[in-house]
Amino acid sequence: MNYLESILLGVVQGLTEFLPVSSSGHLQIAKELLGVEIAENLTFDVTLHAATVLSTIVVLREQIWDLLRGLFRFERNSQTEYVGKILLSMIPIGIVGFAFKDQLNAMLSSSVIMLIVGEMLLVTAALLTFAARAKEREKSELSWRDAWIIGCAQAVAAMPGLSRSGTTIATGLLLGNDKSAVANFSFIMVIPVILGKMILDIASGEMAAMSVPTEVLVSGFLAAFVSGALACKFMIEIVKRGRLIWFAAYCTIVGCICLITTL
Repeated sequence: MNYLESILLGVVQGLTEFLPVSSSGHLQIAKELLGVEIAENLTFDVTLHAATVLSTIVVLREQIWDLLRGLFRFERNSQTEYVGKILLSMIPIGIVGFAFKDQLNAMLSSSVIMLIVGEMLLVTAALLTFAARAKEREKSELSWRDAWIIGCAQAVAAMPGLSRSGTTIATGLLLGNDKSAVANFSFIMVIPVILGKMILDIASGEMAAMSVPTEVLVSGFLAAFVSGALACKFMIEIVKRGRLIWFAAYCTIVGCICLITTL
């Protein structure tokens, strides 16, 4: 892997982690186009995920700091309740991650992966279309029930090509929640999930066997961090303005292209 490939993959990871177009699907497409086997390069994968976590923390630093202050008051308040909803939303993806990790990894290396990605991008497009046309009810805050349902949506989005942010945001909007609240919850809820995945990857001991030049890692990290921060801020504004239909059109086009390439 050279500098250019590292930067391109970093940009793809940073943008698609937050934009509702599927990071796993686009990384798979980028891998096919560049001929890079990113799935087998655990060190690089963990580096990109670290960059996206950091970009989320930077963009949402005020809300995250407020949650931490409330949490360390060691009393029941709105912040501890919010953190509790985040923890509740993590349960489904935790179950899927442990129970179906091998199957999901096998799917990524399957000969029909582009077919799967194409189909799931079309599902993402359908979800975004429904969300864009949903009647606005805008509940003041997410309920525990909504947090659980959004968490289940995140677990389903473990499928390659099904956008995590698109699925969780669409689900939250279809449940009648405030647009800004849904976007913030979607991006904050993924922080512990990505951190958990990183810890498991590091604990696996496989990273030591990877030989990746430090300069390549740094270039990919910076590309993912900068593009991720920009995409996170941009996506929050897009959700507020209700412009998800444009991403539905994009996912439809890319999904169809993926399906055509499998013919």
